[in-house]
Amino acid sequence: MAKVIGIDLGTTNSCVAVMDGGKPKVVENSEGARTTPSIVAFTKDNERLIGQPAKRQAVTNPDNTLFAIKRLIGRRFDDPLTKKDMELVPYDIVKGKNGDAWVEAGGEEYSPSQVSAFILQKMKETAESYLGETVTQAVITVPAYFNDAQRQATKDAGQIAGLEVLRIINEPTAAALAYGLDKQDGKTIAVYDLGGGTFDISILEIGDGVFEVKSTNGDTFLGGEDFDSAIVEYLADQFKKKENMDLRSDKLALQRLKEAAEKAKIELSSAQTTEVNLPFITARMEGGSSTPLHLVETISRSDLEKMVGDLIKRTLEPCKKAMADAGVSKNEIDEVILVGGMTRMPKVRETVEEFFGSKPHTGVNPDEVVAMGAAIQAGVLQGDVKDVLLLDVTPLSLGIETLGGVFTRMIDRNTTIPSKKTQTYSTAEDNQGAVTIRVFQGEREMAADNKLLGQFDLVGIPPAPRGVPQIEVTFDIDANGIVNVSAKDKGTGKEQQIRIQASGGLSESDIEQMVQDAEKFAEEDKKRREGAEARNQAESLVHATEKQLEEHGDKIDASLKSDVEAKIAELKTALEGDDNDAINAKAKELTDVAMKMGQQIYEQQQAEGATEAPTDGAAAGSEGGAEEDVVDAEFSEVGDDDTNAENKG
Repeated sequence: MAKVIGIDLGTTNSCVAVMDGGKPKVVENSEGARTTPSIVAFTKDNERLIGQPAKRQAVTNPDNTLFAIKRLIGRRFDDPLTKKDMELVPYDIVKGKNGDAWVEAGGEEYSPSQVSAFILQKMKETAESYLGETVTQAVITVPAYFNDAQRQATKDAGQIAGLEVLRIINEPTAAALAYGLDKQDGKTIAVYDLGGGTFDISILEIGDGVFEVKSTNGDTFLGGEDFDSAIVEYLADQFKKKENMDLRSDKLALQRLKEAAEKAKIELSSAQTTEVNLPFITARMEGGSSTPLHLVETISRSDLEKMVGDLIKRTLEPCKKAMADAGVSKNEIDEVILVGGMTRMPKVRETVEEFFGSKPHTGVNPDEVVAMGAAIQAGVLQGDVKDVLLLDVTPLSLGIETLGGVFTRMIDRNTTIPSKKTQTYSTAEDNQGAVTIRVFQGEREMAADNKLLGQFDLVGIPPAPRGVPQIEVTFDIDANGIVNVSAKDKGTGKEQQIRIQASGGLSESDIEQMVQDAEKFAEEDKKRREGAEARNQAESLVHATEKQLEEHGDKIDASLKSDVEAKIAELKTALEGDDNDAINAKAKELTDVAMKMGQQIYEQQQAEGATEAPTDGAAAGSEGGAEEDVVDAEFSEVGDDDTNAENKG
């Protein structure tokens, strides 16, 4: 049975894990790293790069390097947070044909689900390389505070990547699974998850294999990217004060600042000060000549803490709300688990300790624990992990718009999922023949202030005075947190049902097209890899054959030597082009003549050996025939410490 893999699709980094021998194992990628940067880039010749190779070239190709794409997934173009993101990234965010936020790179437009699918493909290939088999199913994690549109868009990304997404699981819940799998005693824990782009806090009760989420809260636009941006702003301001030039208008300089900011942030988790040194960051034009300018700035840990103090404080309000919703006080929480790369920052740990009144648990790897939890959930679904029950919750209230634009809640936030609820409504006007059901998600009292998930019409209601028809509305949330809504006229039995799809979102045909595009990219990537391998082998063959010709050219016929030299020249010509088939064909031709050359060299050496053989008594041994010239010998391998080798004849 094929393995189901667990994937942590992160804002900054992604990670994949599998169950191996009853335990979750994080799988290293082709670069040998356990996490992969969530970055996709398109080069000038339209080559697609994913992960570390994409990150390495970001400074020289900022317009076509897509990072932190998770912040846009499931968002509308006119969302205020999309506008905020536009100020933070060097690539173009554009309005998709469905009104969603899309991105532009390499002259093409991509949906965030499509870009995320490229990253998921890399994770899929990483797992396949380790397992030695094709992977088709996965559990993918999302921030607990993701709304329905963001969850659906993540599921779409999995489908585009060629994966059947068996479950969407919340990141803090996954972390709790990895932390508490082998713990039998009952505990109340808080999972504080501050990652690259999002913040979540979840309160759980765990024990005897039951993981019950009591409440969750968070901020889907708060994370390491914002910490980096604060440092970038500081560096740009300092440079402007000294040189009277604003680096923010230069995309290339801005990308260098971002890289330096991330590096400084990481260094200041273990050091008290760090120096940011960026030579030739820009140039000043004076009198027809340019003077290069350099940025050199020392940042202390206390400087950084001042810059990001407000960001860290923003995590505390969701913590208060989560505890209130769970009905627990600080002293009732037995353990606080830190998840996400940003929790390595000393000030974050200090703030968490002050708020909860106890030292947080740091025994899990904050970058890997979520993927490990996803792998455990995959094991549960596959039947490999027994006696584990996971009870999660919906992060936001769900309801419909009723008379006067009021948001009427059907399912409250932090309700255990899967969940189903039915309520009866009526018409607002006499002889109303149809009703529009508008579905919202959020916590505000007026529907317009919440997130519109979708709408549909129930038509064919018989004419009747207002308040008489009975319309039964049913909300159904599955274990992924994805919503289905149906409406039924009890009088006629007419029913209308939809799987809620954001008013934007991707249609089935969009997804199908993107699946084909992803397959095309995968095929192109495969061809490029095969081309590189063929080129390397051909170049090695040329080098080895030339060396053999140089050392033993006098031992072969002139005609064969000429033939070998001609085939070397033909292969070199093929290597100047990009036709892999031509390179492979010429390499085969050279291999064939090189084998003939090797055979002639060997025969020549044997002939020379025969003429030099002694003709006295030693020759008597040859009378038994040619076969007796070969002696079978046993030999023992000589280790580094061996001084004597023993041959036994």
